[in-house]
Amino acid sequence: MRLSKEDAPLLAEFFKSFSTETRIEILYLLLAQKLDVSTIASTLKLDQSLVSHQLKALKLAKLVKSEKDKQHVYYSLLDSHVKDIITVGLEHVKEER
Repeated sequence: MRLSKEDAPLLAEFFKSFSTETRIEILYLLLAQKLDVSTIASTLKLDQSLVSHQLKALKLAKLVKSEKDKQHVYYSLLDSHVKDIITVGLEHVKEER
């Protein structure tokens, strides 16, 4: 199987979306449940504006989705593919130790 010239940059851009520890930590939190920005920020001990910025990038990369409640916006993983990528990625780095 060959990777097409059209798909290679798309795949590279996709993997760039996982390029910061903060994004990985956010995605890992979202494995278990949907969360709002303030909960993510307090759990990770980060500023809400930083978390919001990272969530926006993750949403643009089609890794997370959002849904509005009466007063909050909750974020969750877009689909099971994202969960699989995080889970398999973690398994891979742990077996290298």
